[in-house]
Amino acid sequence: MNWDDFSHYLSEQLQKPIHIESAAPVSGGDIHQAFHLQTQDGSYFLKTNGSSSLGLFQTEAHSLQAIAQSNSIRCPQVYGYGIYNQQAWLLMEHLHFVHGGDDCQRGKALAQMHKQINHDSMPFGWFEDNFIGHTLQKNQWHFQWLTFYGQERLLPQLELAQINGAKRSLYDLGTELIDALPFWFQNYSPEASLLHGDLWGGNSAFVDVDSEETEAVIFDPASYYGDRETDIAMTELFGGFSQAFYQGYNQVLPLDQGYQSRKPLYNLYHILNHFNLFGGHYQQQALNTISSLLEKAK
Repeated sequence: MNWDDFSHYLSEQLQKPIHIESAAPVSGGDIHQAFHLQTQDGSYFLKTNGSSSLGLFQTEAHSLQAIAQSNSIRCPQVYGYGIYNQQAWLLMEHLHFVHGGDDCQRGKALAQMHKQINHDSMPFGWFEDNFIGHTLQKNQWHFQWLTFYGQERLLPQLELAQINGAKRSLYDLGTELIDALPFWFQNYSPEASLLHGDLWGGNSAFVDVDSEETEAVIFDPASYYGDRETDIAMTELFGGFSQAFYQGYNQVLPLDQGYQSRKPLYNLYHILNHFNLFGGHYQQQALNTISSLLEKAK
């Protein structure tokens, strides 16, 4: 990257003088390159990838902007995105993360975000398809949550798994599970909450507010309007959230008593996606999850 030339380009795009004094690579992600940019007026966080990633950056920016507009939980401010020299880029606020923080506050803040309900006549979905990792995430609007979750979440992952060489039984049992979805919603009608969509421990952190207080931050979202339990379920899939987080969340927005029975149903989406991204043992984990769920639905 020619940082001097990119400085001139950014100055034109953002309509303000930008002079990049240093650009330090940032590790941690497995999809994009990332840099901590130091400029004459402060720090920025830059993601880059091939030009085919422009759609991913654009939809990520839209999700971050929606979360910011909810005035509930902090996320990085987006400054711009585009194509420069055949590379897609996304420029954001640089945040200095700290170790540890107030997990109860993080739970309360997420609950406030989930209180943002879409009351449109077709409430479940999003105004555009976006991405979960590198996988296209379909978000066509649906009136019924069960239809959305079956047709926009589970079915596309099952179809992609067949393309990626999964056993036929995964598709057959998975579509059987889609038909059985009403079993888990006999006494539960979810609202269409604003969601992060990919809320594992690596997509949340803390920043200092002052010497005695921290603030929770979420990033790398794949947002849509759906059942808030899907976000909570994913926080439990890979860990990284303490009991204080769930206590704080429930103080603001208590979970339905049937959440534990739906948790594996919602995490199945991410297990399938991990198979489609990484292969390996995730296929068997998905098969075991589906078989267990179908056994309970008999």
